[in-house]
Amino acid sequence: MTVSPLSSLAGFRHRGIFGYSRARHFLAGFLNVAVERGGKKNKSRCQMMRVILAQPRGFCAGVVRAIDIVEHALEKYGEPVYVRHEIVHNRHVVEALKRKGARFVEELDEVPHGAVTVFSAHGVPQAIVREAARRELPVLDATCPLVSKVHAQGKRYVSKGRTLVLIGHAGHPEVEGTMGQVGAPVHLVSSEADVQALDLPDDAPVAYVTQTTLSIDDTRGVIAALKRRFRNIVGPDTSDICYATQNRQSAVRELCKIAEVILVVGAKNSSNSNRLREIGLEEGVPSYLIADGGELDPAWVAGKHTIGLTAGASAPEQLVRNVIEALRLLGEVEVSEMDGVEEKIEFRLPAELRNRKRQSANVE
Repeated sequence: MTVSPLSSLAGFRHRGIFGYSRARHFLAGFLNVAVERGGKKNKSRCQMMRVILAQPRGFCAGVVRAIDIVEHALEKYGEPVYVRHEIVHNRHVVEALKRKGARFVEELDEVPHGAVTVFSAHGVPQAIVREAARRELPVLDATCPLVSKVHAQGKRYVSKGRTLVLIGHAGHPEVEGTMGQVGAPVHLVSSEADVQALDLPDDAPVAYVTQTTLSIDDTRGVIAALKRRFRNIVGPDTSDICYATQNRQSAVRELCKIAEVILVVGAKNSSNSNRLREIGLEEGVPSYLIADGGELDPAWVAGKHTIGLTAGASAPEQLVRNVIEALRLLGEVEVSEMDGVEEKIEFRLPAELRNRKRQSANVE
């Protein structure tokens, strides 16, 4: 594993999706407030810390696409634009979009007749799609294309007469969307014990799909249990697993080999951010999930010389820098970045917004 020094925060390399100007400048107005809030806890500068950044970290292509959809919709149609559920699981992202004119709702009956409506990156059940059509709501679907791919896989398996098993977490909006997209009963499992409890004959033709915020490592045990239990079972190729989830988890495992403590930037309701913290703990490294630098507890890094820093797929890079600034209030900081996978995937905007994006690029 190679670690590359960064002479300053201004030297961060925004590769791949981090090259988006929207992603780079998304929360600039928030940073000073959070740093000041965190700095009040302890202003003593008494230690030297080496901060190593995971690579990759932060925004994935699906999150960038979802945020871009809301922003381009506001530019094209004007405010307000209504968004069902949080566009992504990050409070700072949601609040920033609210300031631009987005209005977030949980149910479609909160949306006025004919108002522009955006479905979140997590996807929605078909019942929601039908309700939007009945109410004549112009819809922009920000569902991550990798989530849509899971929907298509599930429908294909069901059309071939197989009973569908979904590996995921109950109550997660992506899981609710997938279960409501397939058009047939779906059996949800999250553990090997759940597999044994399935009320299905062992010779039943079965297929499985997985929640995209679960990695190959997360699902390996459950998939093995399914294959032991059912003789006639099929599932997606491992290459169909969400690249962002796997890449960020693998990077944290590498980071744990050299870090004394891991800080994960992300929201408490973000499944993938919580999993990054859990992986750190599984690797035997004290690990903490924080929304921003204002939540940094100086006790976590007291006496520590090597700090590992990463971010969940819905956390902007600005919040990573915000945490580094909070650490600078505690002592001298040297920042470096791990070598890792360079993500160059980009997802296209809906057709209604593509011309708008090209026009904006020409203006810039």
